[in-house]
Amino acid sequence: MVATTDRDEFVRLTDPYRRELLAHCYRMLGSVDEAEDLVQETYLRAWRSYDGYEGRASLRTWLHRIATNTCLTALEGRARRPLPTGLGEPSQAPEEPLRAPATDVPWLQPLPDALLDPAWVVAARGSLRLALVAALQHLPARQRAVLILRDVLAWRASEVAAVLGTSTAAVKSSLQRARARLEEVAPEEDLVTEPPGAADREVLDRYVAAFENADMDALLALLRDGVELEMPPHLDWFRGAKEVHRFLVARVHEKGALRMLPTRANGQPAVAMYVRGTDGVLRPHSLQVLTVEEGAVSRITAFLDAGVFGRFGLPGSLV
Repeated sequence: MVATTDRDEFVRLTDPYRRELLAHCYRMLGSVDEAEDLVQETYLRAWRSYDGYEGRASLRTWLHRIATNTCLTALEGRARRPLPTGLGEPSQAPEEPLRAPATDVPWLQPLPDALLDPAWVVAARGSLRLALVAALQHLPARQRAVLILRDVLAWRASEVAAVLGTSTAAVKSSLQRARARLEEVAPEEDLVTEPPGAADREVLDRYVAAFENADMDALLALLRDGVELEMPPHLDWFRGAKEVHRFLVARVHEKGALRMLPTRANGQPAVAMYVRGTDGVLRPHSLQVLTVEEGAVSRITAFLDAGVFGRFGLPGSLV
């Protein structure tokens, strides 16, 4: 029977890594819900083997090893978690109704910044972006693990080989293939992150004002020419400022019908949109994650899932 003091020591030493491990599992799985479950499983496995931990590797490295193997086990036989832009060509009829939601697709989920340590989010922001996490989903699980451990966590190839039970040469080969695949599925500009600043906050403020005032011309001025709008769980998505503008003009008509609450997800600016019903109550519509480049919006990923609001600690309604 393990003494209470040992449990206390385990919690004290390992708890500071919990949020970092959540981000690691999220990169691997693309799901916040599953990542939280796997972090719990990681800590359970770590506790069970804690008396055998000899300190040859740092506690952080030891926990990441357990988490990585826990994720690889969970990924066996799993389909990847995509976004609509990864499943087909853009739609060409922005004024037409959207197709019915694709409820059989295990969609990529947004990660609330609030679940992570604020200082750590700043340092890790580029590796949490939706574009990168979505691109990682195209890699086989072991390649995904190699790329994250080598390029995100900066482990040595020999350390990765020890975790995966393979050779250093195999790790290097796998990393090369993973990088090449990543370049195919995600343009380099999608993976580049800029430090947040006053310009980003100004774009977010103007974005919110445009929607709340139903001023779609003001919104058009914020969009880059090649902006993309996707709305999981709908397969429809649109590319180009004019196409996105046409889609929104057909749906946003009345000033005061919407309210937007700023938040953050995946190290990016985000807003929660509420729509006013006939009873005057504002109810959840979408959680929109924005990619901002050079003072303009280059991508809008709008998660049309009221369940996301609870994950972000957002209210279920507004009045």
